[in-house]
Amino acid sequence: MIVKQICCIGAGYVGGPTMSVFADKCPDIKVKVVDVNTNRIEQWNDEDVSKLPIYEPGLSSIVSRTRNKNLFFSTDVKKAIQESDIIFISVNTPTKQYGVGKDMAADLKYVEICAREIGKYANSDKIIVEKSTLPVRTAEAIKDILENSQSEFSFEILSNPEFLAEGTAIDDLISPDRVLIGGDYHTESGKKAIQALKNLYLNWVDEDKIMVSNIWSSELSKLVANAFLAQRVSSINTISELCEVTEADVKEVSKAIGMDSRIGSKFLNASIGFGGSCFQKDILNLVYIANSYNLPEVAEYWNQVIHINNHQRRRFANKIISRLYNTVSDKKITLLGWAFKKDTNDSRESSSIYVADHLLNEQALISTFDPKVSEEQIYADIDAVNSRTEIENRTLLTVYKDPYEACKDAHAIAIMTEWEEFKLYDWQRIYDAMSKPAFIFDGRAILNNEDLIRIGFKIYTIGK
Repeated sequence: MIVKQICCIGAGYVGGPTMSVFADKCPDIKVKVVDVNTNRIEQWNDEDVSKLPIYEPGLSSIVSRTRNKNLFFSTDVKKAIQESDIIFISVNTPTKQYGVGKDMAADLKYVEICAREIGKYANSDKIIVEKSTLPVRTAEAIKDILENSQSEFSFEILSNPEFLAEGTAIDDLISPDRVLIGGDYHTESGKKAIQALKNLYLNWVDEDKIMVSNIWSSELSKLVANAFLAQRVSSINTISELCEVTEADVKEVSKAIGMDSRIGSKFLNASIGFGGSCFQKDILNLVYIANSYNLPEVAEYWNQVIHINNHQRRRFANKIISRLYNTVSDKKITLLGWAFKKDTNDSRESSSIYVADHLLNEQALISTFDPKVSEEQIYADIDAVNSRTEIENRTLLTVYKDPYEACKDAHAIAIMTEWEEFKLYDWQRIYDAMSKPAFIFDGRAILNNEDLIRIGFKIYTIGK
């Protein structure tokens, strides 16, 4: 099969960057990214690439050199479906907030809408590629919808999960650890579809890094990969609590165990907990799947990973309260960082949201600063928790554009995101402008304790 054009339905954190790299590495292929969100598409098409809806190091330069050459962003879903040989589905699959599986199962309504639109508008045979993170056997549902769409054309369904880390997504796409393609390799049409997608990746990925599996293994592998990574975060966070009461240093423990080749050093940094769009959602989905197959022990094992994550957030917030003499009422507390990790403007499920909410419930006055997350997004995040009215949130929480103003007159500062710039601030200047005693709560263990103590700060570092 000769592929001349591909499209991706969904211009979010996966679809936009992934298709940008495809366009960059496959200059002879026309790549179209479509979304029903008009505002998002306008941002992708903005001449000022600093206004792209997603901040990711390296993304803006790729978009600059490919956009309107072989990379296009549009709201015309019908046309994109009709013109493309391969259609990627990269829409949101949030945790259900209603009905059966509420708060655990993946909500697949957007995936189903895509399948129905493809069946309705397709004017030739198509290869459909699952790019969204989906529960096992979703491909079966997509195939069933398409086969009953009364379309005269045939559809081959593939699974091609992304294994991106926000903040390093472009590097992960350009130099992936592996590319996983799941499909029906027992049929001729399945083999051809797999090879067609494989040929796209072969433009820049070594063949030995491209793995082919059955479609159900591919779907499950994405959930399991995120679950294992989140498990490591929760595991080291439990040890951080133990270190604090035994005078051990979690950084030294992490380094010692990370040097074991069987364990490795990645995802062993103690923190206030994991966030982002995937970890919690995917683990909850895994828990739901295990329960649906009557595997309660498996479900409870993975549920504990989330339980520890929530415990770490509460523990950090309570540590602030206890160190500030058991009350934060009317005290200004500055949260530095709102994104769930550095080098991204994504704040979904960020620990900052939950720590802020906990402190606001104690009538603290929260000020916050983040280099990339907008004021609008911060207020939207805290409003979504539904603990207070919007008016109360805007009375108690203030978003600053300058970190020094955010810290002025604060009783305490909490480091919530590991942005590199936080290490370079003039901490003497910050100390001089704060209420005394001046507290720092380093939830990412990125600051130099000795220097801060010499300045006069009282400091708490997670895991010490």
